[in-house]
Amino acid sequence: MYLHPAFRIDTEEALPILVERSFGQLVVPTGTYPFGVHAPFLVERSDNGRLRVEMHVARANTIHEHIGRGSPALLICEAGNHYISPDWYVSENQVPTWTYVAIHLKGTATVLPAEANLDHVDRLSAHFERRLAPKKPWTSDKMDERKRDALLRAIVVIALDVETIEAQKKLIQHKTEADRRGAIEGLAGLDTPAASEIAALIAGTLSEK
Repeated sequence: MYLHPAFRIDTEEALPILVERSFGQLVVPTGTYPFGVHAPFLVERSDNGRLRVEMHVARANTIHEHIGRGSPALLICEAGNHYISPDWYVSENQVPTWTYVAIHLKGTATVLPAEANLDHVDRLSAHFERRLAPKKPWTSDKMDERKRDALLRAIVVIALDVETIEAQKKLIQHKTEADRRGAIEGLAGLDTPAASEIAALIAGTLSEK
């Protein structure tokens, strides 16, 4: 990822974004074109500060065959993006741009043994079920055991041991406050979830020094 000095963020700022989004694209090399998969994931940090990301795919998805005993991999997590019109700025002679928040994790992907599947599914579902409170969380023990075990055999769990993190928030924070407020107003007028998300992120830059 090309990192612009004005937009780059460090690991400590990127981690909460990863945990909140918990969805991305894992890409691994093959003999021809790179192979990618879109999947929810869990982020865990060990006592020594190392990061591991876990996700699973259907056994029919052949990405795990390309990973084999280990493969270099890239996980891309995007947390909002939107077009910005220069007509929204106060300043003149501006150009269009695209705002976004993106995090790239590079490391080694491995396939975990089947014995890890149930624990992975339980932790992953618990992560997302907590967001649905006060609903009583779904747990895998609500399923018929034979049906649950059959479904567990139909997935493969992939772990990415993270070696580098590259992240940036490109939120026109290099523009004047008046220009940013103009962009926020323009986005708000669109009244769409994507525009509202970026408007809120740009608004967060107004308090930054």
